[in-house]
Amino acid sequence: MSIVILRGPEAHYAQAARVPDAVRARLAECAADAGKTIALRSCRSEAELVDGLCGLRASGVELLLFDPGACAPASERLRRALNALDTPYIEVHDDDMDAPEPSLAPRDGACLAQVHGYAAQSYTLALAIALEHLGCAECGHGVHVGT
Repeated sequence: MSIVILRGPEAHYAQAARVPDAVRARLAECAADAGKTIALRSCRSEAELVDGLCGLRASGVELLLFDPGACAPASERLRRALNALDTPYIEVHDDDMDAPEPSLAPRDGACLAQVHGYAAQSYTLALAIALEHLGCAECGHGVHVGT
């Protein structure tokens, strides 16, 4: 598996955050065009999110798109799990609220970038950065991040 999207719970719901099917299909298409696979895991709690981060070590993931959801600001346990990551990651925030979500990680270590956008726009931009980091920018598949 090349790229994993790991999402935290939504702020106002006791359920996992949901990525619309059309967005998931578009992200999968972009990744496939670059010769990569993409998987999505939506978590219902911070504990599940931390477990997902810890499970990356054994799964052969090349890059992580990490959306903390309602787990921002981060607890000490989540911050430790992020700091222990060997897998490079991009912190993604789909800021569709009035105020931007707080960033969790300093811009050092495994964190390559922090992306703030509106809904699907943030995932599209983060995937473009991920593919460029993985050496797939030359795949010729243009990514449009506008609405």
